[in-house]
Amino acid sequence: MTVITIGIIGGGQLGRMLAMAAARLNFRTVILEPQADCPAAQVASAQITAAYDDPAALEELAKRCDVVTYEFENVPVAAAETLQRAVPVYPPAKALEVSQDRLTEKRFLNSCGIATAKFHAVDSQADLERALADFGGQGVLKTCRMGYDGKGQRVFRSAEESPVGAYEALGSVPLILESFVAFEREISVIAARAWDGTVACFDPAENIHRNGILHTSTLPARISEATARTARESAEKLLAALDYVGVIGMEFFVMADGTLIANEIAPRVHNSGHWTEAACIVSQFEQHIRAVTGLTLGNPHRHSDCVMTNLIGDDILDVPAWLARKDVLVHLYGKTESRPGRKMGHVTELKSPSQG
Repeated sequence: MTVITIGIIGGGQLGRMLAMAAARLNFRTVILEPQADCPAAQVASAQITAAYDDPAALEELAKRCDVVTYEFENVPVAAAETLQRAVPVYPPAKALEVSQDRLTEKRFLNSCGIATAKFHAVDSQADLERALADFGGQGVLKTCRMGYDGKGQRVFRSAEESPVGAYEALGSVPLILESFVAFEREISVIAARAWDGTVACFDPAENIHRNGILHTSTLPARISEATARTARESAEKLLAALDYVGVIGMEFFVMADGTLIANEIAPRVHNSGHWTEAACIVSQFEQHIRAVTGLTLGNPHRHSDCVMTNLIGDDILDVPAWLARKDVLVHLYGKTESRPGRKMGHVTELKSPSQG
């Protein structure tokens, strides 16, 4: 199949960067996004302004595109399945189904032989109280669906903290209680799988979060080669189990002995992989475009050490200072309004040539 036009569901900054990478490889892109003049549409070939599950819009997208992908994991599974009947969709709808529900995700990871935190399904206040009792009154309560960047969560730090009303406060929807994990640091690995099953993994990044939002990703991560190898092997297991095509982000907690506990997965390009556009010949965005269009995957080798910093909210005011620094790549997302917690852009500072 010769791919000329790529459909991208979602018009945020990830869709924007995918469209930019596609243009470099001479592909056209069509964005499906309800918000007019979204960040992705500013650089794409065209936009279909409609809801992600609008039947007429999905039909139009399928007719105009040779392959369809997406920039976020909350695309309606039914929409992806509808598209799959008319045009290839990568990553497959199965990946959406697994990643959209935290309980399903944890169980799927365990079925692949990948360790996670202990967890309990919570479907009532009584379930919550039993689950907390099992975890000594501690744990992280999350909505099973939706919720990101720290939203849709409540942390219980001690048995003295009353859980009364917590189930209702989170919407009386299916929840999951995860046990605390005594980790030393957080890392993530960005991996890609091609049509033919070839896998390429970027180096794991060490991540620091603030208020539930990624703040920095640093390369190299302070982990052993054995730990890095386990992260890559876990990603490869997951990609194979999903018959995946495209880029995936996989987050881990690193324990004191170097073992890993998987935190979550994202079936898309990932915030913690933004550094790749500055420190690798082939970025995660180009790698994804290569994968979904059937091209050979690029070399994921990192040529420089680096630190990627998210610009959140009023951090956008620091752009002139970042532009004045040497060895810094500044990438802004085309958003006109700054709000607390909103990702406005990122910067990647190269530190030194990689010794790898």
